[in-house]
Amino acid sequence: MPDVNGPLRAIVADDDPLARRTINDALTRAGILVVGDASNGREAVECAIHYRPDVVLMDVVMPGLDGIAATRRIVKEIPGQVVVLLTSAQDEDEIGILGLQAGASGFLTKEVDVDVLPQALRGASAGEAVVSRQFSMRLVEYVRQMHDAPAMRPIKSPLTPREWEVLDFICEHLSTDEIATALVVSPETVRSHVKHILRKLDARSREEAVTIARRMRGAA
Repeated sequence: MPDVNGPLRAIVADDDPLARRTINDALTRAGILVVGDASNGREAVECAIHYRPDVVLMDVVMPGLDGIAATRRIVKEIPGQVVVLLTSAQDEDEIGILGLQAGASGFLTKEVDVDVLPQALRGASAGEAVVSRQFSMRLVEYVRQMHDAPAMRPIKSPLTPREWEVLDFICEHLSTDEIATALVVSPETVRSHVKHILRKLDARSREEAVTIARRMRGAA
């Protein structure tokens, strides 16, 4: 968490020197302290581990180690580290999802006005998800289409609310990857939830879990 009595501390990672300088200037003008910058993913990981900043602003496309892979390493080394990615507008949906799955707190396109960045970084450091309004609506529509009417869940259940979310998607015959995309988590996280669901319901397969869920709902 940032020190409320001091400026927000940030690292800027971008392989374009002009872009780094422009971003650094904008953040500095807004009272954010840029404690380090990096020209590639490996440098970004090293800087984050060394400086432990409040937030890392990371370009996705960089040589050697890209921004998504670097984010994954940073979050693994520093659990809870806030990382905001910069993507191209054309790849916003796909790259954005991959970035969130890697542990990023959000992403912005490079088309955003540079003066918007300070507010976005402060929001991310305060625990807000940083995504464009357009992407938020696309994600909402995506979830609505696949999860139109959530089925009634029994009041008494061994499953957690998140496990019920996963089970609801299983009932709609979504794959592990599709569930991961809808919930903005990694496939490994989904597989872990499925394992817990099967164990708690004493089910031997997803199909049996669906049958048990329908029986539980009927008794709700």
